Amino acid sequence: MKRTTEKNLMVFSGRAHPELAEEVAAQLGTGLVPTSAYEFANSEIYVRFEESVRGCDAFVIQSHTAPINEWIMEHLIMVDALKRASAKRITVVVPFYGYARQDKKHRGREPISARLMADLFKTAGADRLIAVDLHTAQIQGFFDGPVDHLMALPILADHVKAKYGHEKLAVVSPDAGRIKVAEQWSHRLGGAPLAFIHKTRDILRPNEAVANRVVGKVDGRICVLVDDMIDTGGTIVKAAEALMDDGAAGVVIVATHAILSDPAVDRLKNSPATEVIVTNTLPIPSERQFDKLTVMSIAPLISRAIREVFEDGSVTSMFDGQA
Repeated sequence: MKRTTEKNLMVFSGRAHPELAEEVAAQLGTGLVPTSAYEFANSEIYVRFEESVRGCDAFVIQSHTAPINEWIMEHLIMVDALKRASAKRITVVVPFYGYARQDKKHRGREPISARLMADLFKTAGADRLIAVDLHTAQIQGFFDGPVDHLMALPILADHVKAKYGHEKLAVVSPDAGRIKVAEQWSHRLGGAPLAFIHKTRDILRPNEAVANRVVGKVDGRICVLVDDMIDTGGTIVKAAEALMDDGAAGVVIVATHAILSDPAVDRLKNSPATEVIVTNTLPIPSERQFDKLTVMSIAPLISRAIREVFEDGSVTSMFDGQA
């Protein structure tokens, strides 16, 4: 017997951020697979898919938002359910990769939790990983299999260019470690000059940094302050204040992941920034939205990457060979 089977794309979503998954599925011209998911009385999670998934190319979308451990566990259980139901290939789509900041040891006896996350997904049965703007690029090497590292830069930079392209711009990295990303921004914004904030951080105090001084010329320029995430907002707001003190004409904050833990919203509202531009990799409830906040959809990027993977195309071509 010989049979040539057709590839069958199926998109699955956890309960953390269903709106994004629905948008991605719609752009792929399909729907989300109906799924039953609930908690038992002792808070154990149960997941079952309501359709046959045998032989399918499965894409499981879940953003690791708060309560982060609960949604990671649901994500792992979904992957396990697909593996046991004979899905042909399982791709984990993580718009925001949980524990990405724990990517190395700062001191002895610390974990590297970002590596543990990759191991968990591999053990659960994931064949491939798609993530957006990982905290550090080396996380790609933690997963033993193909990793597609998507960049939100084209979506964010096009918005900045359309709105502020006529101004004198400077691209600013909030620390020396993200200069490479700032260089890509500079290239995208027509060669805008670069600057960075020299800061110090006490490793014993999480979510706290001291913005020391601005390295580079920002005088009289609109500063595009770029980072991968805004958690409590302390670092980015201090950087914005340092730029204004150094003579900047204005500050626009741009970040991919809007975690917005308390008191981020208050800090950003009261910051000197004129606009805060983020994507919807994480759900942003109405109470965390404010006048300065602009939310760009990441769904076109994710849906195109899924299509390229499904059709055995090139994800790198989406980013002019940079990814």
